[in-house]
Amino acid sequence: MTLRFGYGTNGLTDLRLDDALGLLADLGYDGVGLTLDHMHLDPLAPDLTERTRRVAHRLNALGLGVTVETGARYVLDPRRKHGPSLLDPDPEARAARTGLLVRAVEVAAGLGAHAVHCFSGITPPDTGTDTAWQRLTGALAPVLDAGAREGVPLAIEPEPGHLLGTLAGFHHLRTLLGDPEPLGLTLDIGHCQCLEAASPADCVKEAAPWLRHVQIEDMRRGVHEHLPFGDGEIDFPPVLEALAATGYAGLTVVELPRHSHAGPELARGSIDFLRRAARTTDGAVPC
Repeated sequence: MTLRFGYGTNGLTDLRLDDALGLLADLGYDGVGLTLDHMHLDPLAPDLTERTRRVAHRLNALGLGVTVETGARYVLDPRRKHGPSLLDPDPEARAARTGLLVRAVEVAAGLGAHAVHCFSGITPPDTGTDTAWQRLTGALAPVLDAGAREGVPLAIEPEPGHLLGTLAGFHHLRTLLGDPEPLGLTLDIGHCQCLEAASPADCVKEAAPWLRHVQIEDMRRGVHEHLPFGDGEIDFPPVLEALAATGYAGLTVVELPRHSHAGPELARGSIDFLRRAARTTDGAVPC
């Protein structure tokens, strides 16, 4: 199985979107993780349908696949990072995040994206765990309905420090929701190294049936810091071999959101690293 590598636009925020897409195509990436934000396909600005159409045309012209990511820091609230979340105590605030995710699903359908990524958010102070899970399931229900309607899966990411922070949390959510078909998983390889008991390669094997999106970067055990390849502790050839063996057909997207100052150089170095790592495995050599 051939792996398809992408790069996240949240690591290219100093570039115009057209320039970022052209760069990735020139470097030989297969696709892009497109974070909807004020500098890259703003989901809240006017004429979203027409702007989405233009981006879809650009992606098609460049031969790039796409996943829609929704981790923009201040897209809804200029004063609260990632606020409001799906766990916000205020129902109207939760509804704002739900509405953004529904809009992301609609954008993804217009782009021909293979998934929409999201995460749960941090449990607010003085909020019980059961209450937090109830808020999450309720806030996700309209998004899953939109995913079913548009034929776009929702890929929720276990995020360190969040209510849904591990693979076990993902399985808990599946159970609470009744295992709906549109619900899938974003697996971040660095997060596996950071806090999962199993190795990143074993996490891939465990997650295989639900994989809808993959993010990749280097990381150290116990430290949630996204690092360029080679700066952390992950042994990547076994991870890529495990991914290839699953038959996963989506994008494996480099996730370096705090490195935009060196985005073009890191995009170049990352694709070279991943190609070298893949060539040491059986059956995971990219085109």
